[in-house]
Amino acid sequence: MGDSTGEPGSSMHGVTGREQTFAFSVASPIVPTDKTAKFDLPVDSEHKATVFKLFSFAKPHMRTFHLSWISFSTCFVSTFAAAPLVPIIRENLNLTKQDIGNAGVASVSGSIFSRLVMGAVCDLLGPRYGCAFLVMLSAPTVFSMSFVSDAGGFITVRFMIGFCLATFVSCQYWMSTMFNSQIIGLVNGTAAGWGNMGGGVTQLLMPIVYEIIRRCGATAFTAWRLAFFVPGWLHIIMGVLVLNLGQDLPDGNRSALEKKGEVAKDKFGKIMWYAVTNYRTWIFVLLYGYSMGVELSTDNVIAEYFFDRFHLKLHTAGIIAASFGMANFFARPAGGYASDLAAKYFGMRGRLWALWIIQTAGGLFCVWLGRANTLVTAVVAMILFSLGAQAACGATFAIVPFVSRRALGIISGLTGAGGNFGSGLTQLIFFSTSRFTTEQGLTWMGVMIVACTLPVTLIHFPQWGSMFLPPSSDPVKGTEEHYYGSEWNDQEKQKNLHQGSLRFAENAKSEGGPRSRSATPPQNTPNNA
Repeated sequence: MGDSTGEPGSSMHGVTGREQTFAFSVASPIVPTDKTAKFDLPVDSEHKATVFKLFSFAKPHMRTFHLSWISFSTCFVSTFAAAPLVPIIRENLNLTKQDIGNAGVASVSGSIFSRLVMGAVCDLLGPRYGCAFLVMLSAPTVFSMSFVSDAGGFITVRFMIGFCLATFVSCQYWMSTMFNSQIIGLVNGTAAGWGNMGGGVTQLLMPIVYEIIRRCGATAFTAWRLAFFVPGWLHIIMGVLVLNLGQDLPDGNRSALEKKGEVAKDKFGKIMWYAVTNYRTWIFVLLYGYSMGVELSTDNVIAEYFFDRFHLKLHTAGIIAASFGMANFFARPAGGYASDLAAKYFGMRGRLWALWIIQTAGGLFCVWLGRANTLVTAVVAMILFSLGAQAACGATFAIVPFVSRRALGIISGLTGAGGNFGSGLTQLIFFSTSRFTTEQGLTWMGVMIVACTLPVTLIHFPQWGSMFLPPSSDPVKGTEEHYYGSEWNDQEKQKNLHQGSLRFAENAKSEGGPRSRSATPPQNTPNNA
């Protein structure tokens, strides 16, 4: 294949279909190292890092990693900062159970739209601007929580703060431009998992800040308001750091590379069309709605659940609730590892089975949590439910990159938005009215998880098959080249705009399982990200 520098979609997402999320480095002859490049870490021909040094701040790769996950985590902290303080806030604002439920729905509904927009922003302006501007622009809404005086204001502000959760999309997109495809699964899982830990950190942070302010002489109703200045300032600090220290691509910022002609834009209308017309997209939207979605829902109600059901102190309930979010430290990367391990032996069909098993198990543990009658049983069930839900998130995004090469960004945004939509819908049904108690809501949410995971059986790739069906026997339509090449019309193919997709198809042959392990590796890669 010829040089493809600047081709739309040629390398922006950094996925080749041969991810190895359980390796910290790449030592393979099919990933040549560019020894002439001047970077702190060894890089490939696209200048993407081939090693993942977790405790390094090497520029630009590891610096970008840390900026990305910390900014995403900051947004989680602010979005769910109100949850552990609800027992105090509800007394101050005279909130009803319905008000609290509606606020929970609002907090995750805002980013349904913003996650869709963030995918386009990353494509057009770059992830640095998208992340930095969103984090800083949402800071005033965090500060505004200190001045709400009624239920309407509380719900509105939580809705506005929730927009910042779109940093998930910029986080995943950014990692794919900085790290070699052999380790992108591990990097993506770690960045997203550690970012999601903000949902657990805030369960610890906000009660502690509240207690400190109270001991300084403030009343309870004043202390919770002042506490919101902490996540507000974190937004400003992280926005400034990302804007000044971040970098869109290994070779520089997107705008500068576009001026040099090294990076070209694809057409938004076309990639959107291929994303929404692929039925697999919508199945993953549903699946993520009941993995990430239920995690977001639980973040909103779990502290209140333990506080009310087992009559615990606010700080104690916060510590227990924090363990739910903190499990992201290892659970989400573990889900990606399980998917890769299954693919090693069974290909894409193994990945689909792994996703179904993990997410279904999480649903069953959720049912157990809702029916637990003792504190110890509830804590154990919550931890197991947390592991299942978060690992399912990792297993989901181990498959999403294979749905479409050309429309990966939009599909990632839609899938991410599905998580927020699922959370909002779940909270609206089970936690926003007096029809269900919190424990009943958790039980039925678990049932919904099990039921909504069943459509994974419908996902069929003609080149790899599905959970129950083999791949297509058609010698043309049953190939990776046909599947990914069909996203380009004849005119685009004449301009060789589809070469990136063909390289992706060539590398993705490993998803066929043991039958395709002898597939010839690619000999050329684009020179620039």
